[in-house]
Amino acid sequence: MQILYEDNHLLVVNKPAGQLVQGDQTGRTTLLEEAKGWIKQTYDKPGNVFLGLVHRLDRTASGVVVLARTSKAAARLSEEIRSHRPHKTYWALVEGEAPLTGQWADRLERDEYTSRVVKAPAGKEARLSFKRLSFEQGVSLVEIDLETGRHHQIRVQFAHRGLPILGDRRYGSGRPFAEDSIALHARKMEICHPTLRKEMQFIADPAAAWRTYTGTIERVTLRRWQVYRIDDNGNRFAVARDLTEREADALVGNYEDKGHKQAYCKEIQND
Repeated sequence: MQILYEDNHLLVVNKPAGQLVQGDQTGRTTLLEEAKGWIKQTYDKPGNVFLGLVHRLDRTASGVVVLARTSKAAARLSEEIRSHRPHKTYWALVEGEAPLTGQWADRLERDEYTSRVVKAPAGKEARLSFKRLSFEQGVSLVEIDLETGRHHQIRVQFAHRGLPILGDRRYGSGRPFAEDSIALHARKMEICHPTLRKEMQFIADPAAAWRTYTGTIERVTLRRWQVYRIDDNGNRFAVARDLTEREADALVGNYEDKGHKQAYCKEIQND
C-alpha cells in the first residue's frame, strides 16, 4: 500500500493488485485493515480507528482507492459516488490491437461472480470511452474513462470485443500476467474534497510488473507535459514546459484555485 495523499478527512492509497479492499471468507489481510493499522501506528492512536470505505476495486486490480477518515467525509463521499460525479480513469493492457479511440455502450447482466453482455432490455447500461496509448508485442495499452460503474465492466466490455485484459482468465485471457493480478489499474480519480469543497485529483503509477509485458509503460509514465494559457480571443501562450503530468495538473489547479479568469490547460509535448 502506497500513500498518495492524507489529511484529517481523507486517506488516498495506491492499492496493490491481489489485495482485498475489505474482508471475505479467506481471512486475508485487507486494504482497509492495513490502512487502519498505518493510521494507528503513525498517529499513535489508542482504541479503534475509523476509516470509511466509499468505493471498491477488484482484488486482482491495482490503483487509486479513496478512504474517509471521518463519518462526515464518508457520508459526503458516498453521496458523490452514488451520483456518479467522480471522474475515474483506468489503464489496461489488453491482448490484440485496440482501436485508437472508442465509445462503447452495452447492457451487462451479473451472475454472482461474473458479468456478461446481454441484449436490451435485459441487464444494466454500461458506458465507457477509451484511447489507445500504445501497441507493441501484440499488446495494447489503453486509457479508459469510466462513465458507469458496473460489476467487472471494463473486463467484460473489452473481452466481449476480443480484447481481454492480460491475466484475466475469467474473461478469456490466454496471456499470463503477474501472480494474483490482472493488467487493470485505477490510474486517476478526481473528487470534490468533502470539507474543502474543491476538486482534487489523485494519480497512481502501475507496478513494475507492467513493464515486463510492454516497454511503453515507462515512456508513457515519463511523458513530458506543457501548460498553456488561452486568452479571450482563443490565443495560446506557453506558461511552463517539461513537466510531469502531476506537476502540470498541480500548476493548472493552482491557477484555478487563485480564480484566474483565463483558461489554463495542459498537453503532451511532442518534441
